[in-house]
Amino acid sequence: MSRSNPRRLTLGASIAVVSALLGLAAAFATASAVAAGSATTTAATTTTAPPKNTQRPTLSGRPVVGATLTASNGTWTGSGLTFVYRFLRCDKSGGGCYSGSTTSQNTYKLTSADAGNTVRVRVTATNSAGSASATSAPTAVVTHGGPPANGCPSGTGVIQAAQLSSPAQLSIDRQDVSPFVIGRSTQQIQVRFHVSACNGRDVQGALVYVTAVPFQQFSIPPETPTGADGWASLSMTRLGGFPAAAHQQLLVLFVRARQPGNNVLAGLSARRLVSFRVDLSR
Repeated sequence: MSRSNPRRLTLGASIAVVSALLGLAAAFATASAVAAGSATTTAATTTTAPPKNTQRPTLSGRPVVGATLTASNGTWTGSGLTFVYRFLRCDKSGGGCYSGSTTSQNTYKLTSADAGNTVRVRVTATNSAGSASATSAPTAVVTHGGPPANGCPSGTGVIQAAQLSSPAQLSIDRQDVSPFVIGRSTQQIQVRFHVSACNGRDVQGALVYVTAVPFQQFSIPPETPTGADGWASLSMTRLGGFPAAAHQQLLVLFVRARQPGNNVLAGLSARRLVSFRVDLSR
């Protein structure tokens, strides 16, 4: 009569238990990896926000048959953006628009069909999270022929600097400074200049340059374009040359506003000296 071998049975059972445990561990590791990958994918997805327009697009260029309009994208939030453009032919008030085809080009050459109408551009921004569109204000009414006799675009309201032509003139007609009184302890000033043309209409896109006279009193900031309200704001940092005199009472600044794209010594521009109060007891 054979006798059972308890040791062999115990060993076999142990092997089976170990195998089962290893299988469970592998399954758990696989499930964890899948869950981690899913979490990573979810996190990556949520980090990309869809586009949102915060400043509408603009159109620059003369509204004359044969001229080319150039669209700017405006300002958008969101990353990884690509842009397409749709130019719209609208009635004189900017409504009743007929849309052309979408294009990746941000320029549009005006044709005789545009005469008597206005043009707008609809910019569409797209990224992996979605897309959104924003539309510019209308141009002035498109005309045939050359520039107006006075060099000013027709209509009212804001003028794009690029739309001006001779004999129109730029004017630096307002300015202010912060702090209002510049003292011996002043380390930085913020100066603002307003540019207009054509009987006081705000000019957008004029480049403004400023420097102290004599030099080396305050730093020379980069040329800054005027906004839609006609104002440009520039920051100037104090240098070793200030104050220029022991009893200095005024800070004199040389200011220039010019049309972009031209030589700084030619083209449409305005130049003037302005002064702000200095009190060295402060």
